[in-house]
Amino acid sequence: MQSHIKNRQFSLHAVILVMALGLFPIATSAQSHKLSNGEGEVTVTGTSTLHDWEEVAEQKSGSISLDNTGELPKINSLKFTVEAESLKSGKGAMDKNTYKALNTDDYKQIVFELKQVKSISPVVSTANKYRVVATGNLTISGTTNTIDLPFNLTVTDSKVLLEGKKPLKMTDYNIEPPKALLGTITTGDEIEVHFNTVWK
Repeated sequence: MQSHIKNRQFSLHAVILVMALGLFPIATSAQSHKLSNGEGEVTVTGTSTLHDWEEVAEQKSGSISLDNTGELPKINSLKFTVEAESLKSGKGAMDKNTYKALNTDDYKQIVFELKQVKSISPVVSTANKYRVVATGNLTISGTTNTIDLPFNLTVTDSKVLLEGKKPLKMTDYNIEPPKALLGTITTGDEIEVHFNTVWK
């Protein structure tokens, strides 16, 4: 009788062990990568009545979690943050007008956070590179809009690359396009965000 009970206990333990070993790869298949602030670039470009302009984000952070064990990578989470006052044009007066328009005293960060991946497909003739359309919330100056963000995703053993661009309108985020010289120079409403980022 005791032998029978021990055999049942052993069998139960064996089943639990097999289940644990089977689930282990699933639990650890997702890999997390952090955005490298020192590599890659994020820029914002736009127009004005005087000339075109560009600002570079000097401080950025974020994380991405993905599972690359299947036929196509699966992005589980993605969050990307730019410190608003790290946007630099090389012209102090322009930067000051930008920060005023973004109300950086109250809203320090610009944040994109993934809600879902709308589509992902391989880039023909390029290994480990995929075209992605991600739907997420973009928050600028305290206003949040849901947007579709297209980008190219490249996955290697040591890092992940995200590259793309997205046109936006300042007024969609309740931002009045900056003006200078008593309103004689006006910034265009439409801007474009360009990103070429490295995640490790």
